[in-house]
Amino acid sequence: MTEDKLHFIDEDMAALKDAGLMINIRTIGSPAGAWMVVDGKRVLNLCTNNYLGLANDPRLKAAAKRAVDDWGVGPAAVRTIAGTLALHVELERRLAAFKGVDDSLYVQSGFCANQAVIPALVGREDVIFSDRLNHASIIDGCRLSRAKILVYEHCDPQDAERVIAENIGQYRRALLVTDGVFSMDGDVAPLDQLYEAAARHNVITMVDDAHGEGVLGRGGRGIVDHFHLHGKIDVEMGTLSKAFGVVGGVIAGSRKVVDYLRQKARPLLFSSAVTAADTAACLAAVDVLEESTELVDRLWDNARFFKAEMQKLGFDTGQSVTPITPVMLGEAPLAQRFSRRLFEEGVFAMAIGYPTVPQGLARIRVMMSAALSREDIAFGLQAFARVGQEMGVI
Repeated sequence: MTEDKLHFIDEDMAALKDAGLMINIRTIGSPAGAWMVVDGKRVLNLCTNNYLGLANDPRLKAAAKRAVDDWGVGPAAVRTIAGTLALHVELERRLAAFKGVDDSLYVQSGFCANQAVIPALVGREDVIFSDRLNHASIIDGCRLSRAKILVYEHCDPQDAERVIAENIGQYRRALLVTDGVFSMDGDVAPLDQLYEAAARHNVITMVDDAHGEGVLGRGGRGIVDHFHLHGKIDVEMGTLSKAFGVVGGVIAGSRKVVDYLRQKARPLLFSSAVTAADTAACLAAVDVLEESTELVDRLWDNARFFKAEMQKLGFDTGQSVTPITPVMLGEAPLAQRFSRRLFEEGVFAMAIGYPTVPQGLARIRVMMSAALSREDIAFGLQAFARVGQEMGVI
């Protein structure tokens, strides 16, 4: 009998299960909000990236509904053939103004944005200097470019400068790319120092601001605003699926760079445009952020309160300085058991393990939101305290 050609799948799946790394995909039965229905149970949401509570905001929903009536449900084409709607152009104009840059480009997702930018700017003859803990979408974008990838130590501008200085003369072009806010640890890249290191060697600079937009900077304008680096960072990449509460990726920078990417970015050239409904909802989110800093302020108030109380309970919340709060547990099986017990206690907070984070650094990742009341957070803290004591973590 011929051996099953897919037997390797059985072996790999068994190995994942034995290591406690099997992903349990839960089913959501309600809109993203402070409380959600998950696998048929009403639970407190400490899990989604809905930083400002906009994913179910009535203003965004109304804008999306109007757009369906006015534009239909899909553009039916890629942007470069017949899919660029007036709404897309308006959103790009508004996002550029919001971020204080010349121009922006709206693509299907943040993941697509990194795949759009990196292979367009560098290729086989070039080099990329990349933070050791950069997001998977950056890593994949770098691989697609076929440029040489050189890693510097996490958030270490001195090591970045060392790696640049040792290698810069061997390649045609060079790109330094970093996450702004690191999604698993909640720390912030020292972008000002990384910029200085890159500038000394004439290196192109790019920051992935997916978890910084709507969170850092004046009224959520992002990490470049936070560090007062307007006009210095060559490319800002971001997403509209987190703080903005919708979907899509944004690439922002000088008109020269953005115009070039309109000619070269493969997700723009070869994949259908984002729907009018999503685009209109993103425009409504920009309106909300420009009108008031209330939601951003509330997000940070909630984050500071939750972190302080968790530390009082004795939990290790890592190095986070943002609303992303890792609850460090160590081994993946413990993190998965902890997550399941939280769910039984009415709290939705997923375990994160290898390969998303290094082995031995599994955690529960708590995502704070402006949608949470103090009563909601207190409920979550009580659940963490009960489960933490029960499992000997605190």
